[in-house]
Amino acid sequence: MSNLKRVPLGSQGLEVPVEGLGCMGMTPINGAAVYGVADEAESMATIHRALELGVHLLDTADLYGPLLNERLVGRAIAGRRQEVILATKFGFEVDDDQEVWTGRLNGRPEYLQHSIDRSLRNLGTDYVDLYYLHRIDPQVPVEETVGAMSRLVEAGKVRYLGLSEVSADELRRAHQVHPITALQTEYSLFDRRVEEEGILAASRELGVGFVAYSPLGRGFLTGDIQTPDDFAEDDFRRHFPRYQGENFYKNLELVHKLETLAAEKGVTTAQLALAWVLAQGVVAIPGTKRRQYLELNVAAASLLLSEQELAAIEAVMPVGSAAGAAYPG
Repeated sequence: MSNLKRVPLGSQGLEVPVEGLGCMGMTPINGAAVYGVADEAESMATIHRALELGVHLLDTADLYGPLLNERLVGRAIAGRRQEVILATKFGFEVDDDQEVWTGRLNGRPEYLQHSIDRSLRNLGTDYVDLYYLHRIDPQVPVEETVGAMSRLVEAGKVRYLGLSEVSADELRRAHQVHPITALQTEYSLFDRRVEEEGILAASRELGVGFVAYSPLGRGFLTGDIQTPDDFAEDDFRRHFPRYQGENFYKNLELVHKLETLAAEKGVTTAQLALAWVLAQGVVAIPGTKRRQYLELNVAAASLLLSEQELAAIEAVMPVGSAAGAAYPG
């Protein structure tokens, strides 16, 4: 068994392991593989191994698949619901008949009600521990969506509320309507917008827990990707400016510098990058669909970085060092 540390997530009473498991890569999205093709049996085994290791926080969303990911997680935790802190999300509008993302965001209260009931069916449970608004619908004030989400707490369908990828101002506005337990946003040595834009500072000020997704820079900080051809033809990372053309090779140079520091410490590059995120006092949910990487990630949670090591990492990958935009468009 792992001695994975547990920490309060936010100030509303939820306690989680310092590292969770991001399940997104275990299924495609709208038919396209995420970080390469997954094997369902290995994905299920990875979830079971996570629970053995104390990684009880499982993160999914109705968008992933769509819907297939929640069903996979539901099958994996059947009979073990009480062991799991289950987090899922809504807000990307999913068409039930085609089971595809419509291309729209939908934060309307009636769609929320439909989404939570569908997620509960797919997950095989009658409540979700942490329910996130995946993205704010620009047509619906965040106060209206969060107000409707708070009624799910009253109804017992949801224990705690979360937001994903919002600004500091949007977080403050939402938190006034109902206490927000967690803010989930991309955060890694490769993507430090939450520091630059005051989002991490706002979450701390409000007592909102911070959950870092893609703490390994969408896999780039593992050092396993050495040329753009290492991405499969249908890998969605091919569409991100950060992994294209000249940007790719500029960013690869940063990874090589990190590799040198990792070698000096006797750990993998991924473990050093993950330990850096955890050293910022946040919860991380690295995604993997293979047991071997899960075990390496869990080992990173016990790595302690000295002030000198943190300074050395900062020197080679300071804020703003990554080349290219984080998202297309």
